[in-house]
Amino acid sequence: MKKTLVFKVNSENPEAKIIREAAGIIRNGGLVAFPTETVYGLGADALNAKAVLALFKAKRRPPDNPPIVHIGKFEDVYKLAMDVPAKAEILMKTFWPGPLTLVFKRSNIVPDVTVACLDTIAVRMPKHNVALALIRESGCPIAAPSANLAGKPSPTTTEHVLEDLDGRIDAILDAGPTRIGVESTVLDVTVDPPQILRPGGSPREALEAVLGKVELHPIVVAEKRLPVEKARSPGMKHRHYAPKAKLVVVEGELPAIVQKVMQLVNNYKKQEMKVGVLATNETVSFYKADVVKSLGGRNHLDVVAKNLFGLLREFDAEGVDVIIAEGVPTEGLGLAVMNRLRKASGYRIVKASL
Repeated sequence: MKKTLVFKVNSENPEAKIIREAAGIIRNGGLVAFPTETVYGLGADALNAKAVLALFKAKRRPPDNPPIVHIGKFEDVYKLAMDVPAKAEILMKTFWPGPLTLVFKRSNIVPDVTVACLDTIAVRMPKHNVALALIRESGCPIAAPSANLAGKPSPTTTEHVLEDLDGRIDAILDAGPTRIGVESTVLDVTVDPPQILRPGGSPREALEAVLGKVELHPIVVAEKRLPVEKARSPGMKHRHYAPKAKLVVVEGELPAIVQKVMQLVNNYKKQEMKVGVLATNETVSFYKADVVKSLGGRNHLDVVAKNLFGLLREFDAEGVDVIIAEGVPTEGLGLAVMNRLRKASGYRIVKASL
């Protein structure tokens, strides 16, 4: 088992010596976890097929689940993509660097493994000084899915990365917790109108303010498992974001949600299960479960998004058997939160009504 080095790094002004060392690992085909504004990513040289294969192996990631390729300069898009439509250029100018991934037709320089043998490539420029410094110093685009074992909640701290990947990767750049807490929005610009394949840190409303019509892929709002032949984006095909505990999501109007959660707590307690409730600030005092945690205020969906993955991991650390999660409004970042909760639950969704 290799030793995973942890480098503490300043999130605003990353130390050049540390970045050089981490970039050297990337250039030599190694794996480095690094912070972005969304979650921690696990990076490999996107143009080195052997390095990307090692990344898939370290994460135990299915080979048909393409990672996002991260760039440090706008002009790199034109090397990776065969065609960059005008709408994409507007989005790049408006949202990059930031939590928006664009799906293009791929160019021939990209190895098949990096794009899961698809004819498309997902590209973004992260809004984090450490990530940008690492990419630029490495001198190559960096393929970087989330730095966790496949299927588990995404990591928003170095501790989460170590929990999953200690001894499996070469190094981690530790710059503290990430800011947004859910992954980037993935938007397919090879179709018209552009289509969101995964909701995330750039809300649909913000994209529509710039582009006009933006469609949602059916998988984004699915309430049951849908067949996906070819996943053009991470988060489409396989079970993701899931804690070890069974997760149930309760959706509906808030009074009905509270009543249904209370009922489910009692039902699971009768089965002698250790029960956790993922509540919100408005409701946290109502529940008498074994472990109750609040995502934040229902009107502060940015806070809810930031807390989501860390709290799912905390429930596992406390050994609960089942987590009952309240649904939240689906506007803004709420769409991404609900997409993650539904997928993490394996679509165990309970509709509540009074």
